[in-house]
Amino acid sequence: MKIAIVHEWLDTVAGSENVLSELLFLFPGADLFATVDFLPRSSRHLLRGRQPRTSFIQRLPLARRHFRSYLPLMPLAVEQHNLTGYDLVISSSHAFAKGVITGPHQTHICYCYTPMRYAWDLQHEYLGADSKGPKAWAARGLLHYLRMWDVRTAHGVDQFVADSTYVARRIQKVYGRDALVVHPPVDTEYFQPGRLPRGEWYVTASRLVPYKRIDLIVQAFASMPDRKLLVIGDGPQMDRCRKLARGNIVFAGHAPANQLREALQTARAFVFAAEEDFGIAPVEAQACGTPVLCYGRGGVLDTVIPGITGLFFSQQSPEAICEAVRRFEQCEFDRAAIRAHAEGFSAARFRMRFRSLVDRSLVDRGPVFAAGSLVR
Repeated sequence: MKIAIVHEWLDTVAGSENVLSELLFLFPGADLFATVDFLPRSSRHLLRGRQPRTSFIQRLPLARRHFRSYLPLMPLAVEQHNLTGYDLVISSSHAFAKGVITGPHQTHICYCYTPMRYAWDLQHEYLGADSKGPKAWAARGLLHYLRMWDVRTAHGVDQFVADSTYVARRIQKVYGRDALVVHPPVDTEYFQPGRLPRGEWYVTASRLVPYKRIDLIVQAFASMPDRKLLVIGDGPQMDRCRKLARGNIVFAGHAPANQLREALQTARAFVFAAEEDFGIAPVEAQACGTPVLCYGRGGVLDTVIPGITGLFFSQQSPEAICEAVRRFEQCEFDRAAIRAHAEGFSAARFRMRFRSLVDRSLVDRGPVFAAGSLVR
């Protein structure tokens, strides 16, 4: 079979790039397409020797630094990928990649991280308080167009695959389509329990951007001066968080992977206040045997077992976080059981489940597709 893998864009490494790398491992003969490819040399090993075929946006002025400014052209760019002759198309999509054009003889499986959030339920949050004037109305018009394009192109997907139950519900809401859930791979081989003793520190790790709600965690611990908090990460909210902090809170800034792993291995617990589509960090913490205290909405409903691997708090507020910390300190957790649960999100588990899903999809499409089954 001829296989094409279509990714959104390549500039930095995040969860979707790790999924892409696993897809390239699963299908070593597949060709790779992307809107743009500006992935740094230090990260190109994730492409497993593949050279992506890019769109015309790659060659537009200032594209390397500002390709997102060409957002209105993204639908056109994705539709220009020539996938004629491929039997199986796998799109790795959080915005536009699923919009590639395929024919009735082709099977299109979309691994969907989320329907484009800024065009749907989070539109008002992305527009912000300043939502008046010509620029704001132009943005609203663009988002209206993107919503229509997004729904129309969903009809070209034969099978949606969501990275969490939360995203599967969003796919049903937006596209009216059912989605199978295959959780993304987590590096449970790297993130393992360590030999150092547990410390007194609670840990949170994230980009310091508004929706991550690190400011709420800082406010909570500022009101509990007898508890220690380590904040790992950097971002535009760093100054705000520092102003909210007290002496029991330490900001480590950006930390390399080995320092993050050691912090998770020695943490008393990991604190997570965001509403994420999946949320890799809580699973990495559990892979180190560390309990997670998290806001009980989003992807964590798939990854955290309350009372076994962590605790939920019901509101995004400092008070709710404080209450969760106090409840946690009255509980005991089996760190070996936490680790065992996290192993269910390993890369090997992802490969097995996704490959099985692809084969079932080909069989469901009929005998011609079944003849190309990828089962070995």
